Amino acid sequence: MTARAADRARYDRATAHLDAPLAIVDLDAFDANADDLRRRAGGKPIRVASKSVRCRALLERVLARDGFQGVMSFTLAESLWLARSGFDDVLLAYPSADRAGFAELAADPKLASAVTVMVDDVAQLDLIDAARDGGREVVRVCLELDTSLRLLGGRVRIGARRSPLHSPAQLAELARSVARRPGFRLVGVMAYEGHVAGVGDAVAGRPLRSRAVRLMQAAARRELAERRAAVVRAVRAVAPNLEFVNGGGTGSVQHTAAEDAVTEIAAGSGLYLPRLFDNYTSFTGRPAALFAQPVVRRPGVGVVTVLGGGYPASGAAGPDRLPVPHLPEGLAYDPQEGPGEVQTPLLGPPADDLLIGDKVWFRHAKAGELCERFDVLHLIEGDTVTATVPTYRGEGHTFL
Repeated sequence: MTARAADRARYDRATAHLDAPLAIVDLDAFDANADDLRRRAGGKPIRVASKSVRCRALLERVLARDGFQGVMSFTLAESLWLARSGFDDVLLAYPSADRAGFAELAADPKLASAVTVMVDDVAQLDLIDAARDGGREVVRVCLELDTSLRLLGGRVRIGARRSPLHSPAQLAELARSVARRPGFRLVGVMAYEGHVAGVGDAVAGRPLRSRAVRLMQAAARRELAERRAAVVRAVRAVAPNLEFVNGGGTGSVQHTAAEDAVTEIAAGSGLYLPRLFDNYTSFTGRPAALFAQPVVRRPGVGVVTVLGGGYPASGAAGPDRLPVPHLPEGLAYDPQEGPGEVQTPLLGPPADDLLIGDKVWFRHAKAGELCERFDVLHLIEGDTVTATVPTYRGEGHTFL
């Protein structure tokens, strides 16, 4: 029996009393992935990206482990909710225009001490001030550095379009604006190198593209390490008591951790290990989050139909954004239909061994987005469901 077949047998036994559709997290794999992230971080604390987990119970589980410290959130409403729930170190990784949220933040000492907001423009500071509604609490601020690699005098740009702040001088100028402004305190700098951390460099069947990605990423790491160090020096000249410099992502943990200027690493997807992280040379992990759909039809030889399953991931549309049939091995989508809103035909020899009501296990393309489809996660240890915990959705929250 292969390792994947053994996993399927465990998951089927553990969930035999449960009807699909359902979602699970294999805690043995989750914990092993957490250990791998910690090993790669080389002693620097890992801030957990909540958008890649979207389950309070699992955020609490990983933060209870050595090597993990703090949450990186994705909306202000989520940040305030987490802070009210007892998370005392929440870094909002994206600028917000949530005026009501900022009014709440500025009026509550507990929230203001727990939540740090992201800015990359003076206009964002203006919005926060206009939203205070009398609140006088000091708002903790982090600046975001644009990590994109610029070549040929800027005519070629590689990397996500995030912050407009690219140079040390630009970061230092905004740092001075924060320092001069009552009601704000600059506490951190963040830089997410998505073109390194979030792009696979070993795509099956595409050796030339994979080689090009590795060359690009090596050049990007060298350029960013030098520029990030210069940025941190420039910002510390304005704010010598800077508390943290955050960088990285699941795909670049060990590389970012090697930079002296970086004090903490961001990661989250590596805990669940969705399918987009199968194409990396820098690390391997174990798929921990899966969902099951029930077989509801047998249209013919070599074909079964499961209920639903059309759960595409965000990003540029393409086959890599689709869930992938994982267990049993050997099933594939009908290219004329793909995963459907209500039904999904699957082709392959294993289909003939599946009966009505059997489960087919899938992996989502991304990590936390799976939790937008399910109210609960069934936590599996060995071949037993040991707990069932709500996702954000199950707690009544869909922040985006």
